[in-house]
Amino acid sequence: MAHQLNYPFEIRPLTNDEGGGYFISFPDLPGCVSDGETIEETIDNGIDAVHSWVETAREFNDPVPEPGAGKASGRFVQRLPRSLHARLSARAKQEGVSMNALVTAIIAESLGKRGNQLREDKAFD
Repeated sequence: MAHQLNYPFEIRPLTNDEGGGYFISFPDLPGCVSDGETIEETIDNGIDAVHSWVETAREFNDPVPEPGAGKASGRFVQRLPRSLHARLSARAKQEGVSMNALVTAIIAESLGKRGNQLREDKAFD
């Protein structure tokens, strides 16, 4: 059953302890979740969950967010100790990049390593 789903969603496999299959959630719609045995079934069940969520919200005159309303802006502000700020600034200058570019690269590299480690850890479970 092919349907179009306008709301962004996240799908993850369920562990055997959770019953197996797949889990789908919709960040724009709090509490709107579903599951299924296959990815296709999970998406179909997710579509039903979205329709039910929206219908219920309208029934109770609750606001219905636009699809993608919860998208990240790509910007955040972080206060740092002066010593760390100075080290980052010096490193950025040494590498000939902006501090924003340096920090983005450091975070991306760290997340990549963390994601790889999590995958490796799960492989041994």
